[in-house]
Amino acid sequence: MHAVVLHEFGPAENLRYEPVPDPEPGPGQVRIAVRAAGVHFVDTVMRNGPQEGAISPPPPDLPAIFGGEVAGVVDAVGDGVDADWIGRRVVTKEGKPGGYAELAVADVTDLHRIPDAMDDDTAAATIVTGTTAVSLLDLAELTAEDVVLVTSAAGGIGRLVVQHARHVGAKVVGAAGGPAKTAAVRELGADLAVDYNEPGWDKSVRDALGGRRVTAVLDGVGGDKARAAYATLADGGRFLTIGASSQQGFGEPDPELLTERGQTYTNALLHMLEHYDELLPAHTTRALEAAAEGRLVPSVQAFPLAEAAAAHAALEERRTTGKVLLKP
Repeated sequence: MHAVVLHEFGPAENLRYEPVPDPEPGPGQVRIAVRAAGVHFVDTVMRNGPQEGAISPPPPDLPAIFGGEVAGVVDAVGDGVDADWIGRRVVTKEGKPGGYAELAVADVTDLHRIPDAMDDDTAAATIVTGTTAVSLLDLAELTAEDVVLVTSAAGGIGRLVVQHARHVGAKVVGAAGGPAKTAAVRELGADLAVDYNEPGWDKSVRDALGGRRVTAVLDGVGGDKARAAYATLADGGRFLTIGASSQQGFGEPDPELLTERGQTYTNALLHMLEHYDELLPAHTTRALEAAAEGRLVPSVQAFPLAEAAAAHAALEERRTTGKVLLKP
């Protein structure tokens, strides 16, 4: 088979599309012919190797094949696995050695059957990104009374947050970078879409809302944009960190100011990561059900597997919209 392999930490072009041996399923495992594999921004961080101050899992051993999200068809099973799995469409978050490949193996206990009405791209985009969004939104507790500001609103998780906020009846402000992304946020149904690369964008939000103020910020960027987002938050409001794509830190508001203004801060991302294993089964089921029913619809930007380096570069340069996938 072919896979995308990283032999040396560094820039995107270090990802090499090359032939590697086919993986074989071990006891309790299946092999999946990959139809779609997920790409995360954190993959680009790990690809660069250890960086002081970066928010990232430990770097992988090299050579490495990135990616855990895999959707496809079971084409072989290992010892102890019912042969009835062969031919079934499945999705997993634990593709091994990685999803950037034509074939991957997974423990049968980590598989979810893809609903008949769901395509492979949606399944791959939902299994982690959708599950993460469900977990974060539980902490946000949004209602129809909220005015919600979502940063990175054109990203994989941000788009799902905008959809959910609209679904519960909240007024939604979506912030993203550049005209194309703000247009995409507007198409999602956000009441207001703003370009957070423009100076003074936070003032523009306050002006556009008139007498209303933001009651909940869900920030997926961190750094300076998180601090600008906080400037829109009303007294008594709540600020939740749901990502840190800027790699400039979480942008946590000053604790004394939070207390003075009766506001709350929750690092929903860290909370979700700390409790991921216990939350995962129920939240994955809910996410897949929501996607199958059309309540959470991920947007996908797909690249050929052989162009994984281009996918990484596009992510790093903020040129992607929605969930990035690789297609063998």
